[in-house]
Amino acid sequence: MARQPSQPATSAAAIVIVIFTVLNGSVLSSALAPGLSGESSTLVLRPPHGGSNRHTMFLPLFLSPLTSSPNSSASSAGRSRRHLQGSESRRPNAHMRLYDDLLLNGYYTTRLWIGTPPQQFALIVDTGSTVTYVPCSTCEHCGRHQDPKFQPELSSTYQPVKCNTACTCDNEGVQCVYERQYAEMSSSSGVLGEDILSFGNESELAPQRAVFGCENVETGDLYSQHADGIVGLGRGDLSVVDQLVGRHVISDSFSLCYGGMDFGGGAMVLGGISPPSDMVFTHSNPRRSPYYNIELKEINVAGKKLSLNPRIFDGKHGTVLDSGTTYAYLPEAAFLAFKEAIRKELHSLKQIRGPDPNYNDICFSGAGSDVSELSKTFPVVSMVFGNGQKLSLSPENYLFRVHGAYCLGIFQNEKDPTTLLGGIIVRNTLVMYDREHEKIGFWKTNCSELWERLHIVGAPSPSPSSSDRTNSTTVVSPTAAPPTPPQYILPGTKGILSIGLILHYQGIYCKVKAHRQTLSS
Repeated sequence: MARQPSQPATSAAAIVIVIFTVLNGSVLSSALAPGLSGESSTLVLRPPHGGSNRHTMFLPLFLSPLTSSPNSSASSAGRSRRHLQGSESRRPNAHMRLYDDLLLNGYYTTRLWIGTPPQQFALIVDTGSTVTYVPCSTCEHCGRHQDPKFQPELSSTYQPVKCNTACTCDNEGVQCVYERQYAEMSSSSGVLGEDILSFGNESELAPQRAVFGCENVETGDLYSQHADGIVGLGRGDLSVVDQLVGRHVISDSFSLCYGGMDFGGGAMVLGGISPPSDMVFTHSNPRRSPYYNIELKEINVAGKKLSLNPRIFDGKHGTVLDSGTTYAYLPEAAFLAFKEAIRKELHSLKQIRGPDPNYNDICFSGAGSDVSELSKTFPVVSMVFGNGQKLSLSPENYLFRVHGAYCLGIFQNEKDPTTLLGGIIVRNTLVMYDREHEKIGFWKTNCSELWERLHIVGAPSPSPSSSDRTNSTTVVSPTAAPPTPPQYILPGTKGILSIGLILHYQGIYCKVKAHRQTLSS
């Protein structure tokens, strides 16, 4: 059900239909982890976009200068809508940077290399997708993206996934295929192949074989976007996380940290980490929904509880946390109560219409341009989970900036009862998806600075905000993979191991300590 232009910013949680049969690990190939179960179809939650050019897209992780896409002249504005180690502490992690800006691009990307020799791709980080796919040289209808198409013929380690009884086959009955159709009328289809995935020199995790989609056709937003493709982090046999966990190379966990309003960027960890002591957790039930759901019970604005039915956030899938969605979408009653509560707290600001006439955005002028000063004007919002723990949201977690004004980044989900929380809610928040223990953790930090701070010996802890940081970043291509991952030893259970550096959480500050391991440039 697509959103109509006459109802701007009131997007409903839509269903993304996946016309795709996942392959059983026993009949795929050695690249897949043993014990993968088949699934005939998968539904991916997405808010509808209608005929508008304002899209809610998937998320990536890294800070880099923005470059114009050959296809982005008409769609760049539209796309803006769219265990740390424990008992398995010696198991390596893949530490990866996040790039781009959530509200400018509508997503975050990370860098992934495929094949031998490796070919680089910028992939949208999407917790709502279970397949990783890139456009291939055989593509009949693919857009111009950031990097050249994947050329399987140039990779000495590429193998097609041959047709078998556990997958959907092509018309010739030779190779397994996949197809994805999204609510905003974009789609991706192609064949399944397997090759070596490399995570870069900055990661301790050695390259691993994995199955991915080799696109032959892409349409809609997937055709016009600047990013090359998608890296799927959802719950599913073909998810990158599931494949790495199935091969016993990482713990059943991953973490994302999205940068703030000023700088974007961030970091991603595939594998377990040791959470800081003040991380806030909530239960996530994989049996209830294939999506990463959380138990949201109430919302407070300026310390005052919204008067709502206590089960309003308890829709079919619960409250869904999706990195592939830009904004947040609440059931009608919750949105109306939230909107009025915010208005009552803003006595000194003038409410204005948003700059886009196609959307009835709720905006306020007069707050100034300094993001670090927003909390002096806008109220703190808190989300209360089923276990009683609270996640505090600063103004940048529910506002977006346009032409000297700030607008609400939380919208009504039309008549759909689903609560969908996108990337805006977790900006400058380390989010730990602990799938092994069925919980999701949240810890406030400066995600834009986190990655670089981890690489500076003696650097101070990331501060709440920084207005003088530069936006320069270097992307390092991977070298040949070592036969086995390097061995790292974590000094205790409170350490985050990251690319040659160890970040110790000590009380309320962080201390960065150089690791003896030397990485190649």
